[in-house]
This record gives sequence, structure tokens and C-alpha cells, in this order.
Amino acid sequence: METFTGTVSKLKIISYAEQPLVRFTLTTGQGNAINCLIHQDALNFLADVEDLSTIAAFGYFNQRRQFILRKYTVIGLSSIQYFYQTSPYPHAKS
Repeated sequence: METFTGTVSKLKIISYAEQPLVRFTLTTGQGNAINCLIHQDALNFLADVEDLSTIAAFGYFNQRRQFILRKYTVIGLSSIQYFYQTSPYPHAKS
């Protein structure tokens, strides 16, 4: 298992099955472009990440040298958190 940190680009849904398959490119700090796939939690990934988001990815390479994501963490605010904080609607009282 390996860990990479980088910027997400070229998000694309490959399969619209019950659990979708998502493909994206992760550009590391050294400028390496890694082709990545995520199957588990793909819908959560799409909700959390958009182009130019920075993530830390944990996974492994398959035989085609595609990085298969097992876990990820969004560095900074995820898309959902950003939209919630900037929402014009009032928040629930605590």
C-alpha cells in the first residue's frame, strides 16, 4: 500500500452501476500524473472532491499501473463543507 498527496483533475464517472466507478488524475508535488480509480465510496468522493482539490490518497497499483484508492482525505475544506459554510440559508440552532 502506498500514499500520495496531490491535486485532483479530470474527474470522470466510468460506470453508472449500483456502486459507480470514478476515474481521475492525481498530480503530485513532483509533477507526476497518476491515473486513479475509486469504487468504494465513489459517491462520497464525488461529493467531497472537485477539480483542483488537494487530497491524500492511500491505495495500491493494479497490473495496468492505475492507482486504486482505498482511503482518501481532503486537505482543506471539502465541497460539501464549503457549500454549507457559505450557504445563504440559516443554520440550525445548537
